[in-house]
Amino acid sequence: MTTARAKLFPRIEPWLLDASLTIVLAATAVVALFVYTDPSGIEYADADALGIALVLFITVPLIVRRRRPVAVGLVTAAGLAAFTAVDYAMPTAAAVALIAVYTAANYAGLAVSLLVAGAQMAASAAYAVVSVDRHPDLTMDLGANIIISCLLILGAWGIGRAVRSRRLYTAELEDRARRLERAHDVEVRAAIAEERSRIARELHDVVAHHVSVMTVQAAGARRSLRRDVDRTADALQAIEDIGRSALQEMRRVVGVLRTPDGDDRGAQPATLAPQPGLGDLALLAEQMRDAGLPVDVRVEGEPGAVPVGVDLAAFRVIQEALTNTIKHAGPSAATVHVRYLPSEVHVEVSDDGHGVAAALEGRRPGHGLLGMRERVALYGGTLAAGPRRGGGYEVRAKIPYDSNGAMSR
Repeated sequence: MTTARAKLFPRIEPWLLDASLTIVLAATAVVALFVYTDPSGIEYADADALGIALVLFITVPLIVRRRRPVAVGLVTAAGLAAFTAVDYAMPTAAAVALIAVYTAANYAGLAVSLLVAGAQMAASAAYAVVSVDRHPDLTMDLGANIIISCLLILGAWGIGRAVRSRRLYTAELEDRARRLERAHDVEVRAAIAEERSRIARELHDVVAHHVSVMTVQAAGARRSLRRDVDRTADALQAIEDIGRSALQEMRRVVGVLRTPDGDDRGAQPATLAPQPGLGDLALLAEQMRDAGLPVDVRVEGEPGAVPVGVDLAAFRVIQEALTNTIKHAGPSAATVHVRYLPSEVHVEVSDDGHGVAAALEGRRPGHGLLGMRERVALYGGTLAAGPRRGGGYEVRAKIPYDSNGAMSR
């Protein structure tokens, strides 16, 4: 509807409209100054240079009526008041006065717009009084003439104020819509950034853990390829199993990015498996032992009402810490200690290796350590990671939650 209307009635630039209106009124007034004959028989002064100058003085300021509404209103009123001294024919005078009053009411404040309306009514009343005295042979009702002129001016002023209120209200709605749109864009960008960060953490945890274990297994298989065929076969079987597990987790993570009805090629979305948690520590430890890292798991307390998000965050911290041990610590053993408290989960992962501290010293933290910090901070927890006394590395995390199983901020 709006588009069709815009095509039928194209918007005209305000300056072009004002210029056209001014030219038409000025040309009409100048021509009327020479040829106009009043039907009531009033004889006006003959046209001369002064008449032309006065007509243009009254009409031409309309070209800047939107930028200088008060000045234009007062100038036109002063010009019309000059007709009390010299009686030129100007049938467009009423239109000029009404346009000036409407413009002041539309584009100026209340007090100054009333000043313009008052000046125009005073000029109109003065001209009516002088005309009755100047033409006594004509039957004119002075009171009715003044009342009608004032009512027309007040009507133009009222229309101008109504249009102004509508315009300001529309502008306020548009401004509010723009602010809401900007706020919505900010919220969308924040949500997208948060979701990208979450997916990036999940992908890193899945890929880094499984690929690190597969790399260690592949290195062992290569070293025992000619000496121990059975051991090599076991290592390759472990690589195959871990690879399948990695693919399953990758499908689970990527599956959440697909539409419910499948992707563009008609493929159905991946089946969503349950998220891993601290209940899967035994399987994680077994994978690490198969990769050559002895892991001792100790659990204190009962899980109770630990939220799923906290459970996943704690598991990912342990997984990432053990993956870093395999990648950086060299030959070592690791200990995982989980403590369930009434409103917190404490996780400690330590190793007795000698490579991770040197590898991380003086370097910016990698994506794994940043991911751990982000996961723990999301639930209002704290994480500390650093070298241990006597060698090795240690990661400690505390993740709070309330007694009802909701996360605690």
